[in-house]
Amino acid sequence: MQLRKSQFIHQLPVGPGRVLLVHAVSHLRLSVDQEVSDVVDYFGVPRTLPVDYDELGEVVAYDRATLEGSIKSLVERGILTAFSAEKELAAVSAKLEATHGRDPLELLERYRRELKEGSESYWAAGTSYRLSDFKGDKKRVDVVLLGDCDLQMESDFLRREAAQRGIDLRIAATFPDDVRFVSEHKHDVVLIGALRSRHTITADPGQNAAHAGYIAEASHILEQLRERTSARILIDNLPEPTVQPLGLAERGLNGHRMRFRMANAVLANLVESFPDVHVVDVAAALGAIGSERMLDDGLVGFTHLGSPGWLLQRPESEKAAVHGIVPDMTPLARTVGADPYCREAAMARVHVDALVVVLGIGRKKCVIVDLDGVLWPGVLAETGSPFAWEPAISGTFSHVGLYFGLHEALLCLKRRGIVLACVSKNDEATVRELWKYPDHYPRNRLLTPDDFVTWRVNWNDKVANIRSIAEEVGFALESFLFIDDHPIERDRVRQRLPEVEVWGEDPFALRRALLNDPRLQLPRISEEAAARTDLVKGQLDRQRFRTETLDEKDYVASLQVHCSIEAVTSDTKLERISELFARTTQFNTTGRKFSSGELKKLLGDPNAHLFSMNVSDRFGDHGLVGAGVVDHGEIIGLVLSCRVLGLGVEHRFLQHIVASLRPEALSGRIIATSRNIPVRHIYGDNGFVLDQDGVWRLSCGGQRQPIIAAAATG
Repeated sequence: MQLRKSQFIHQLPVGPGRVLLVHAVSHLRLSVDQEVSDVVDYFGVPRTLPVDYDELGEVVAYDRATLEGSIKSLVERGILTAFSAEKELAAVSAKLEATHGRDPLELLERYRRELKEGSESYWAAGTSYRLSDFKGDKKRVDVVLLGDCDLQMESDFLRREAAQRGIDLRIAATFPDDVRFVSEHKHDVVLIGALRSRHTITADPGQNAAHAGYIAEASHILEQLRERTSARILIDNLPEPTVQPLGLAERGLNGHRMRFRMANAVLANLVESFPDVHVVDVAAALGAIGSERMLDDGLVGFTHLGSPGWLLQRPESEKAAVHGIVPDMTPLARTVGADPYCREAAMARVHVDALVVVLGIGRKKCVIVDLDGVLWPGVLAETGSPFAWEPAISGTFSHVGLYFGLHEALLCLKRRGIVLACVSKNDEATVRELWKYPDHYPRNRLLTPDDFVTWRVNWNDKVANIRSIAEEVGFALESFLFIDDHPIERDRVRQRLPEVEVWGEDPFALRRALLNDPRLQLPRISEEAAARTDLVKGQLDRQRFRTETLDEKDYVASLQVHCSIEAVTSDTKLERISELFARTTQFNTTGRKFSSGELKKLLGDPNAHLFSMNVSDRFGDHGLVGAGVVDHGEIIGLVLSCRVLGLGVEHRFLQHIVASLRPEALSGRIIATSRNIPVRHIYGDNGFVLDQDGVWRLSCGGQRQPIIAAAATG
């Protein structure tokens, strides 16, 4: 492969070791460091890869994987190209050719907006792409930012924070009122900053419901976005002011600070009426760090609520407004810890956390904990009880509170749908005998053996025990978090199971990390998620029973399977149905994913139908495990959770859909993937006929019995 530097790329030095790459046609603006610029310069003449990698490695001393990743990214952005100068010009011209009477400048602007990356040219921040940022196979996420300085100045910091977590974050930013931009630019998530109407919140000191204009603007933007995109939306709430016009005399709900709090409360309520919209709690994030370092309302105005550090970044030309006379900036620099970008870095962490949650990146499904030294102090077999706490010794928020708090955090994870397991080098009978609490203990805050889906309390190697648990519950190793107080055990797991996240170095940081880590959170908690522990326990009971039953037919019959199938008419189940389509790969006819926003639109379409199926048996409730989407007579999505495969319920589900829509003619497609072999025969087994166009069709009013009879009842 031969590559060269694009003829449209200009390299502009904009600071020590910092170069701005600008594409003359697309107006791509990419801030890079000198080494990346040197790589671009290297391709000033055509180079042949992989032959020239060794020579490139002498120009910039990086490993082959990093160089390959950087070149791939530069090609994606049009900075490097495999085209000759003539072919590159022709390719661009082809996209900008005659437009049947439309203004060609308008088409050029649209072309630029589609390829846009980074903030508006008015703002720039202090980090640049480095070659190491391109290293590794990162998950690409495209985000559109709708905001002013508070959000756009953060864009480079967002990218750097995401890169540290293995995410290739591509950002395109525009102003809050430029909603049409989302229709023109690829995106997975839309992030909205502080709205401009915040300035009206303090306009009339005597006005009640001063947040009305702010909420109206938020509602308008969200409505416009939902007409253009079904992607997840994150919207920042407002920081809480650090100063008040009237000081302590600000009283009641109409006081200065309370106005912003009320706006945030009403915003939180507003987003509940929009699917897949989530509030980023900026007020809490900045407050946790120290609002005086993060907000400028103590410097320049009550409603700007920007960063004090921005005064350290103003261009020289702005000094003309004050006759060129400015105070010594040293005290201000001390206030922000000598870092003018402290707010951008802090908010980048919060925003990337939110992206990780809503996109499910790196989500953990199971936390495995050691017992001795983690859930209680010391060795249980030696101390004789988990704790020796009595009210006469202390309150529950002293030394013992460190352990009570950890138990409580793990119970919160259980409520979120994360299952718990334990691995301990111990005698199981001893642990079961001694793991008890007196009646005066706060039992609602403490774990018991029943809170764990499985455990390995024995003298075996912990690595082998973790592998055993992964095989038993059927989760991939990268979905586990392991907590142990012993450094050797932690190191052994990290060395032999590098996919598993390992914690335990700092017992004082565990509770906060468990509660705050975005990989341990869900954007919404469905009924199925809240009941995940019981679901997994039931599944493990079924597996154990299955090994004891020789005949598969007898096993299925003995389960006493019951199905509850219904047409979905409200949005209460949409989050779970969306999750089911997103996570199901085996019994999935088309592989299509539906956001809850898309599903809500289908609910309002008289030509569309949604179906759900709950399944239970004598071991417990499987929850909502089946979903079907029909649009204008075509089954565009049919999924079934793998945990009920083999029970025959898939046939009963499809038969119910057919019967419900009779005499309407139905069709469906099977889009083959490497994983969905179990779904390939569902239509053929239920009377559908495969036509030459690859579509399975059931004639109007037609319905046949399946080849494989459904085993379920109800």
